[in-house]
Amino acid sequence: MTEGSITDVPGIRVGQAQRRGDGWLTGVTVVLPPPGTIGSVDVRGGGPGTHETDALDPTTLVPTVDAVVLAGGSAYGLAAAGGVQRWCEENGRGFPVPGGVVPIVPAAAIFDLGRGGDFTARPDAGMGYEAALDAAAGGGGAAVERGNAGAGTGAAIGAGTFKGGLGTSSVRLAGDNGEVVVGALAVVNAAGVPWHPGAVPPPSGEGLNTTLVVVATNAGLSVAEAKRTATAAHAGMARALNPVHTLADGDTVFTLATGQVTLAVNPQRPAAAMIELQSAAAEAVRLAILDGVAAAVGISTPAGNWPRYPEAGV
Repeated sequence: MTEGSITDVPGIRVGQAQRRGDGWLTGVTVVLPPPGTIGSVDVRGGGPGTHETDALDPTTLVPTVDAVVLAGGSAYGLAAAGGVQRWCEENGRGFPVPGGVVPIVPAAAIFDLGRGGDFTARPDAGMGYEAALDAAAGGGGAAVERGNAGAGTGAAIGAGTFKGGLGTSSVRLAGDNGEVVVGALAVVNAAGVPWHPGAVPPPSGEGLNTTLVVVATNAGLSVAEAKRTATAAHAGMARALNPVHTLADGDTVFTLATGQVTLAVNPQRPAAAMIELQSAAAEAVRLAILDGVAAAVGISTPAGNWPRYPEAGV
């Protein structure tokens, strides 16, 4: 497993809630950034389950993100975002409007329905609120529980053959204006398995698979730059897993930029710093995905058995 974490980015907090047993095998992960954090997203899978991702387009009104929610439960699990919005409203976090605030809380979900034995046991607003409370309680740089935790609780890989999970990582870059940190958190519920030379993709299996990623950095980015960083970060997914971005998955990468460090711009090579950051984002995603597979623990429920991936160390 990797040693770095998305919480190495100053101000980024992660909270989780999960249920196991009595038909349950699912959960929610919340990434809570500092107020004013810029955000965007790139959805590559052909069967996404998402909420409020259109609001993160560079052409829309609101540039900031108050929280990102990753959940089990497929489209049903997107209800968890409502609980996170409630926590944000209670704490005055959101886009100011007459009479209050409207929290911007995009979300994405993986398919884990029925893996605990009960198809109706899935995240709701209450579980989202619980995960938001957990995020708020964690201090800066707090450790992130990996493997069978949060939205990774019911995750599987290899077309539903092996246990998937939640992983995280970070990459550091030296800069003229301070150290740039790029972190990633991944929920690995993939049709594929970790890629290595000669690897053969598994059969299609149940065909309901998704890898969800949040990339965070302390660098200052515009919404358009955050969008382009999310796009570049998908390369890390393709380096870690085979296959990816299929018609039957919802592979999604969010990018959050807290703006604490200004990227140094070389007039002779004005794009160099951004290219370096985007390359680091792809590497952080690759490491987080492999970390999630390595940290996953095999599990048996009334619905089936999901052993640990035998080559989790690759």
